[in-house]
Amino acid sequence: MRHFTTQEQEFILEHQHHDVARLMLQARRYPQLPMQELVQQIKARQKAALKLPTWVANPKAVFPVALSVEQSSSEVTAAYKASLVSGKLLVDLTGGFGVDSLYFARQFEQVIHVEQNAELQETAMHNFGLLGAANIQSMHSTAEIFLETFEGTADILYLDPARRGNHDQKLHLLQDCEPDVLHLLPLLFQKANAVLLKTSPMLDIEQALQELGQVVHVWVVALQNEVKEVLYLLKPVAPAPEAVPVTAVNLLPNSTDQQLTFSRQQEEEAKPDYSDPLEYIYEPNAAILKAGAYRYLGQQLQLGKLHPNSHLYTSGQLLPSFPGRSFKCLAVSRYNKKELLRHLPAKKANITVRNFPESVADIRKKTGVKEGGHIYLFFTTDMHQKPLVLICQKA
Repeated sequence: MRHFTTQEQEFILEHQHHDVARLMLQARRYPQLPMQELVQQIKARQKAALKLPTWVANPKAVFPVALSVEQSSSEVTAAYKASLVSGKLLVDLTGGFGVDSLYFARQFEQVIHVEQNAELQETAMHNFGLLGAANIQSMHSTAEIFLETFEGTADILYLDPARRGNHDQKLHLLQDCEPDVLHLLPLLFQKANAVLLKTSPMLDIEQALQELGQVVHVWVVALQNEVKEVLYLLKPVAPAPEAVPVTAVNLLPNSTDQQLTFSRQQEEEAKPDYSDPLEYIYEPNAAILKAGAYRYLGQQLQLGKLHPNSHLYTSGQLLPSFPGRSFKCLAVSRYNKKELLRHLPAKKANITVRNFPESVADIRKKTGVKEGGHIYLFFTTDMHQKPLVLICQKA
């Protein structure tokens, strides 16, 4: 790991909000400084400003290459993840930059951070010292080698398998990621009471439940309506896949999180009420859509559903606590350019497609409706199998 001098640290802090390309063009003005390395640190700090404020706030914190910062958890998601577990010992088998390890260290007496990249492991260890995480032990090893030599028993083994291939392609299937959790499962349960696994949001939850087979809880975690990760807690004894609780959580500013827990069995047994559009229209947040609580959500909140496959809901009275976006329905239109534009004098609107045969791009091309404004159009299909357009504004 590169140790920066006081002069180099001061340069990084002084220029951390500057344009990095311009700084490189000005490199001749600073012949005594290793500009390429310093600009790389500045660039990483800029990328991490919102994601990792604790690290950025420490002037002596060192950042790895940009890709490692991009792949790490945000502090918000790491804090939520850590709140799910606690105990004496957690081993982070894919430690990386150490964001998850730092937050786990607030829930466990001891954390072991395992990282196979020597420079990244040294960087994480350096930062742990700066951030006061005295209960984290960092080790340079692969997950497989660590498990083979580890003689203790952890309360939790945590894994976030690498999801990029040799040619930088993104991977989603469990067996394609590194380490291969499916192959390691017997050894993992020899060394721990439970396993917490983080996977790509693209991985099908039903497929993961079948392949892993020992899941006791699933969390779909979205940050401000963007799904960031799916977590699986595994234990030796687990319920049938259809009975596993799935929690969809959307983390919002000011701790106003939206959360819904259900099981596949509850989803299948739910009997939704179908309805024509009423005064208010609701669109679930991204975590609920990923988790698949389509029927259960409407039944629990006593909302009408527009169509089995539309995943839009409606009510006559406003439900202020709906876990997603709420709209007041101003009008309902056929998908007809002339009729639609009568409701859009500015010819501008935000368009969403739900269970509709055309894309947003096609709709804009056919109707001439530009993006923007305060009107929201939902192109969807109703309970009578008819295409329609809901003309709305935010409730």
